[in-house]
Amino acid sequence: MLARRKLTLSTRDYNVFFKEFELNYDLIAKLIVSLIPAKPPWYLTIDRTNWKFGRVDINILVLGIAYEGIAFPLLWTLLSKAGNSNTEERIALMERFICLFGQDKIAYLLGDREFRGKEWFDFLSDSRIKFCIRLQKNVLIENSRGKLVSAFTLFRNLKAHQHRILSTKRLVSGHKLYVAGTKLSNGDFLIVVSPDSPGNILTNYAKRWEIETLFGCLKSRGFRFEDTHLTEPERISKLLSLLAITFVWAYLTGEWLSKNQKAIPFKKTINRPLKSVFTHGLEHLRNIILNLYENFQSFIRVVKLLSCT
Repeated sequence: MLARRKLTLSTRDYNVFFKEFELNYDLIAKLIVSLIPAKPPWYLTIDRTNWKFGRVDINILVLGIAYEGIAFPLLWTLLSKAGNSNTEERIALMERFICLFGQDKIAYLLGDREFRGKEWFDFLSDSRIKFCIRLQKNVLIENSRGKLVSAFTLFRNLKAHQHRILSTKRLVSGHKLYVAGTKLSNGDFLIVVSPDSPGNILTNYAKRWEIETLFGCLKSRGFRFEDTHLTEPERISKLLSLLAITFVWAYLTGEWLSKNQKAIPFKKTINRPLKSVFTHGLEHLRNIILNLYENFQSFIRVVKLLSCT
């Protein structure tokens, strides 16, 4: 009979991996695309996640594929600074995507208020990339009389949760775009622009939040990425590659588990699942790996979920 044995990794093991092993991040992106259930054209969502360890700022620009409440991490860039990304950094990330998968695989690019500006809109327009981008409320927009006014003034008479879609394209950062807005319960405004499909602007933009769910899974609600205390950019990128694959594995496991063995229970009072598909899968993987000797056949079963489609 095989003896039970606890699997442990020493600090030396980690250091050897992060120092000696080279990863091809483009191949990892292609692997992720081959595994995920989302089919192109995709809604891409772009955002940053950041934290501070000691005096070091960790700042990662991430491009993900939005899918049913979450986003699959695909490409990322470690920014050597705190604060917002610049146009060059965003363009470089999008050009990597286009080089790997093609512009035709993009349904829409979704971005928050950081991701605006004439040069950025120029690039998206020239690349024929449709987008839904949120604006800051004081950005200048052309009103119905052709005068530039602060964006929020076009929506200030709305009540909370009401929305308005302007019937014609308006000049924004040098581009004629459709504009839609809603007034939030805190009195702020959510104002979104897009080159087409005015009736779906706010619905499409809502998918942007799915990358925030991803960040939560990578950090406090899942892998606790911040607790690794890594600060060297290449090591962070390598670890993020492993977490990206593991994130997909956990999601596929949760999806398979809920369909074939153990459905996710609903909380009746709010008619919402008690946990996400990702958490459902991660808990199952954790239970298997922590008791690998007893659960070896289950381990083989979930490993097969990583067979590329």
